[in-house]
Amino acid sequence: MGYRKKLDPDSGPMAAYGARLRRLREERGWTQEELASRTGYSSKHISGVEIGNRSATLKFSGVVDEVFGLAGTGQSFDRECRRVRHGVLLEGFPEYVLQERRAVEIRLFTIGIIPGLLQTPEYAKTVAGSFATRGTITVDQAAERVEFLAGRQQILEQQEPPVLFVVMDESCIRRPVGGPEVMAAQLDRLVEVAARPYTVLQVAPYAIGERRPFDLPVNLVTLPDRSVLFYAESQARGHLERESGAVSSMLRLYHQLAAESLSPADTVTMIKDLRKGML
Repeated sequence: MGYRKKLDPDSGPMAAYGARLRRLREERGWTQEELASRTGYSSKHISGVEIGNRSATLKFSGVVDEVFGLAGTGQSFDRECRRVRHGVLLEGFPEYVLQERRAVEIRLFTIGIIPGLLQTPEYAKTVAGSFATRGTITVDQAAERVEFLAGRQQILEQQEPPVLFVVMDESCIRRPVGGPEVMAAQLDRLVEVAARPYTVLQVAPYAIGERRPFDLPVNLVTLPDRSVLFYAESQARGHLERESGAVSSMLRLYHQLAAESLSPADTVTMIKDLRKGML
């Protein structure tokens, strides 16, 4: 038996692409040579894509989709390739999403925008559309972002969803996005989610002032083995941190933030008071 390189889908978007290609091939009992004969590409090309030494193209992705019966579906390789190639997702974010799907606990802090996992479709479309209006992404890419977010939100509808801890800066609920109707529906959504047994929702009020420890959004995910990963974003890219010292520090700061924030009951009261004046 020849050497079989171990794949690390968490090391980057194309690594995740290659790992999924290998998994689907092996689920069907095909060798690389058999997949090569079905696609018209060489086995060397297939191997290169699987181990991340060769970038996948849209043409290759389209052929693979036909072979695996994924053409036109939300799981198509064509869609995944477009996200990676055209910046639908912030660099570094796909790696985080892979871990988010495995999480048993998720802790979020956001500023200015409702967390994606809790956004209504209308709110999400408004946010994504604003990037298209500014010319940062295309209209099609904005639609892909919304569709991708809807897929992420499905983890909260599982029979046993991850426990979700959310602290939102007060600006998240006070900043108008999409007009009164959109905001009213979004606030209603927050109240509904806050009542779920697997969710703890808090607002970090403006009164915290300089005691707020974070100036950027923060994501912390606890995996089934109880290890914790920390993800943060700048304007240009995201970064997933695994180093235990850095993660422990961020987790400690998150707990301090939660202690300074409004209780879940007071949070819902604040949201309902804002909602009364909208429609």
